[in-house]
Amino acid sequence: MVLPEGWVYRAYAAGWAVVRRLPEPVADRLFLAVADLLWWRRVRPVRRLEANLRRACPEATYDELRVLSRQGMRSYLRYWCEAFRLPDWSRDRTVGRVRVENEHYLRDAVGSGRGVLAALMHMGNWDHAGAWATLTGVPVVTVAERLKPERLFARFLAYRQALGMEILPLTGGDGDLLDTLSRRLRAGRLVPLLADRDLRSTGVEVDLLGERTRMPPGPAMLALRTGAALHPVSIWYEGRGLVIRFHDEVVPPAHGRTREKVTEMTQRVADVFGAAIRAHPQDWHMLQPLWLGDLADRGTGRA
Repeated sequence: MVLPEGWVYRAYAAGWAVVRRLPEPVADRLFLAVADLLWWRRVRPVRRLEANLRRACPEATYDELRVLSRQGMRSYLRYWCEAFRLPDWSRDRTVGRVRVENEHYLRDAVGSGRGVLAALMHMGNWDHAGAWATLTGVPVVTVAERLKPERLFARFLAYRQALGMEILPLTGGDGDLLDTLSRRLRAGRLVPLLADRDLRSTGVEVDLLGERTRMPPGPAMLALRTGAALHPVSIWYEGRGLVIRFHDEVVPPAHGRTREKVTEMTQRVADVFGAAIRAHPQDWHMLQPLWLGDLADRGTGRA
């Protein structure tokens, strides 16, 4: 069943209004209960999550996969609980709950005015990561998918802007998106972009976890255009805290046409993503079809 747009907006608005006022232990238990209910009922997103996790953990038994999908749903609902409450966190809490690996990659590039492209997955809590960056002196500019209804998109826009980030709409914005992002990178900004799912159906075909999929070419194209440092980034939970890892820079190939360079760089990002997903599969929140075979099945009704 698809809810009317008005109901969708009211559901999110109620979440922001109610969850922010609940005592933290109560909110945590509520979202944990919702995660377990969805997992127990094995609704469609849970089944899709399990199908995706099967690629990351091909040796897992059915029972092991079910345990992993339960952890995954708990991680996913934790993200939403934190998303509703994050604007009320203090600076000390927002920054103090983060541990960063290879932070020097970020500081060195931004400090030199080069700019950083952070290629992200739907993993952990990227809003918390963005808030950490802004609060520690790194200006963040990112892109948001335009949601329906429009006032829901406006609400998410205001939410992330309140965390200190500049948000550009994926579609329907002023001017050319790549031109705007290029200017921000040349000004030494951090530009985190979700890069594990092709939203525009114009992506580069790559191998991820042993199967073919498409990933957006934007991070590689922007790195080639601006000279910014392209770093895959993985994010996962560690107890009550969050870990952000900046992986080694994906350096552009010395030779080849632009398309060839973009393809090679995107594949190298996919290789890092695959290893990170295998290391922390419980925090990978991919509840949609991702691989080409699954997308084809969805188109024929076999999903």
